[in-house]
Amino acid sequence: MKSIRVRFLLAALAVLLGGAIAKSQTADATPPPPRHGGFGMEGHLMGFYAKYLNVSDDQKTQMKAVMQKERATLKPLMQQVHQMEQQLKPYEEGTYDAAKVQAAVAQQAQTLVQLKVEETRIHNELFQLLTPDQQSKLKEFEANRAARMQQHTQNAPAPAQD
Repeated sequence: MKSIRVRFLLAALAVLLGGAIAKSQTADATPPPPRHGGFGMEGHLMGFYAKYLNVSDDQKTQMKAVMQKERATLKPLMQQVHQMEQQLKPYEEGTYDAAKVQAAVAQQAQTLVQLKVEETRIHNELFQLLTPDQQSKLKEFEANRAARMQQHTQNAPAPAQD
C-alpha cells in the first residue's frame, strides 16, 4: 500500500512539475481551460516540494529538461481527457443516456490508463534525480500525508440519510 502512495505522490509531483514548467515556458500563450479535480496549484505545490526537498539548481534544470522532453507525450493525452469530459457535459446538464455515457467513459478509461502509465514513468525518472536523502524525505512526507488523509477519512461524519 505504501508503494502505491509513493508512486501516486511521484506521479503528482511530475504532473505538477510539468505544469509549472509548461506555465513558465508559455507565459505569453493563452491560459489553459480550468481543470476540475486536477492539481490547481501546480506552481505553488512544485515550489513547496523544491523547497521542502532542498532541490539543487542542477536538479531543477534536469527535472525541467525531463518535463520539457515529455510534454509532447502528455499534451495529447491531456487534451483527449479534456475532450472526453466535454463530451459528458450534455449528459450531466441535459438528457441522460446511460449507454452513451458508458461508451464515452470506457473510451476515457483507456486514455486515463495510458496517461497514468506515462505519468508513472516520468515520476520514476524524476524520483531518480533525487538524492537518497531526498527520496527518503519524500517517502516520509507522503507516508505522513497518507496517514493524515486516512485519519481525516475516518473522522468524516457519516452521510445524511434521506
